[in-house]
Amino acid sequence: MSDAEIRRVLGLLSQDDTLRAFAGLVLGAAGEPPAGALDRLKSGGLAAPDEAGVWHARPERFRELLRAHAGPAGELSDEDRVLRNYLDGGRLRTMPMKRDKRLVVLRHISRLFEPGVRYPEKDVNVMLRAFHDDYAALRRYLVDECLLTREANVYWRSGGPVDV
Repeated sequence: MSDAEIRRVLGLLSQDDTLRAFAGLVLGAAGEPPAGALDRLKSGGLAAPDEAGVWHARPERFRELLRAHAGPAGELSDEDRVLRNYLDGGRLRTMPMKRDKRLVVLRHISRLFEPGVRYPEKDVNVMLRAFHDDYAALRRYLVDECLLTREANVYWRSGGPVDV
């Protein structure tokens, strides 16, 4: 199952009419859903009509997507579990207190920086602000953990995993 499929389902639920139609099916609400909403829900696997033509929600679709995205064993890796707990929509909710979990988050963030590229401090700040408003603390953590190196207000990647 692809990330595109997950984005598609989430996109359907971000539309007011399809969200209302799905909620109505889940709750058993009476009334006619907005035109086309049921067909869109069906295309995303979130609803289906039975033999009598009565529409039903398919909340199991969320479990299917989660299992497919989690990998072949249906389980998340330890790193993915930490990232899921501390990142919300790609933004850092809070910095983990335990160093091992903090390193998972910092290594994830360090992937923003290309090895061999030097970044002025203002560019680093802009990149880190995408993760958290306290970009200075993030920058300090990255330097302290030797994931970034700083000299004369210029930073470069000096550690962490490299995506190949």
